[in-house]
Amino acid sequence: MSKLVTASQFADPDAAYVTLVEARRGLSAQEAAALDTRLALILANHVGDLGVLKEAIELAKGAR
Repeated sequence: MSKLVTASQFADPDAAYVTLVEARRGLSAQEAAALDTRLALILANHVGDLGVLKEAIELAKGAR
């Protein structure tokens, strides 16, 4: 089982953030939530490690 990597893996983290923000621009709150959910599922599948997924969920829950 892998460990969740929390350090940025992007060469340009700001560009990654802007890409995420731009993807939601012009969407209603409901459309943005649906996009976020689909994106999370796609990326979770890409990671493919249930332990890492659980660790990420706990980290995200603690960020409230």
